[in-house]
Amino acid sequence: MKETEKAFIAGFLDADGSVYVRLKPNKSYRFDFQVAPYIVFFQKEEKAKVLAYIKNLLKVGYLRTRKDGVVEYTIGDVDGLKKVIKTTILYSVLKKEQLQLIDQILSFKKKIRNGKDFLKLAKMIDQFEILNYSKKRTINSQEVEVALKRKKLL
Repeated sequence: MKETEKAFIAGFLDADGSVYVRLKPNKSYRFDFQVAPYIVFFQKEEKAKVLAYIKNLLKVGYLRTRKDGVVEYTIGDVDGLKKVIKTTILYSVLKKEQLQLIDQILSFKKKIRNGKDFLKLAKMIDQFEILNYSKKRTINSQEVEVALKRKKLL
């Protein structure tokens, strides 16, 4: 990929994208929570060709049209996320901290051995609330800590 294409994708992500990690309750997971990382680009349906162009360059993720006429280009698998991070981090201005944090989370997630480690990961994920000015985030490390203590994992 050309450096100008990488810079374009980074700029588009900075302007019309989101980088975040959520904790989702899920009893089928060892610690009762699923770690769900995402990088998402947004665009109105009539301008969605630009998202198809970016998807063609990155060759990861998927496109979906929401009911409100916004198209989302979503990357949620680890390999795809790592590729987008590597491609854009050098050129990102507004989302650089989020890209660094999601990269740290993806690396740390592989090293989780116990409840204490998972709680540390949850606290890392909490940082997105500040970086992204999140108003909707309901599950945080405090809720994880309560659940881990209930399961006697802390």
